[in-house]
Amino acid sequence: MKRVQTLRTAAGPVRRAAAWAAVVLLAPSIAAAAEHGIVLWPEPQLLVVLIILFVLLIPFANAFVFKPLLKVLDERDARTAGTRTKAERLEQEASVVLGRYEQAVRETRDESERGRRTLLAEVRGEAQREIAAARRDAEQRLESARGEIRTSLETARSALRGEAQDLARQAASQVLGRAL
Repeated sequence: MKRVQTLRTAAGPVRRAAAWAAVVLLAPSIAAAAEHGIVLWPEPQLLVVLIILFVLLIPFANAFVFKPLLKVLDERDARTAGTRTKAERLEQEASVVLGRYEQAVRETRDESERGRRTLLAEVRGEAQREIAAARRDAEQRLESARGEIRTSLETARSALRGEAQDLARQAASQVLGRAL
């Protein structure tokens, strides 16, 4: 690809040189046409001199114009290709860094989620333990209250039995009119 670009780049100056050569060769014809009418070809001696001058100027033009120009163009292409390569490398490195960053974010989120779940499980366990302790305490209080109620009930029953017997005796004595 670079070789094709170099050939295309080199072809441009060669075409320009050929165009200038044609202008130089045709300039006398144009001038002659203005003076004496249309002359398509200059005089043969002049044409030979012009061709010889053109052939002699080719190595100088090649050495001082085309080679330096092509060298500059090749260097520019090399710098451009180097810059593109560097940009591609930097893009790949950025992609790798971005991938690492995204992986780190995912790992951090996962770790945070695991920590949250662990903490939630601990809090739930502690809440269940506290609820169980509160239930046990409530059951003990309830059982204690039931015991107290039973005791009070038995005491009240005993007292009521005694009082019922006393009341029955008093009622019977009043009904019978005598003491029992």
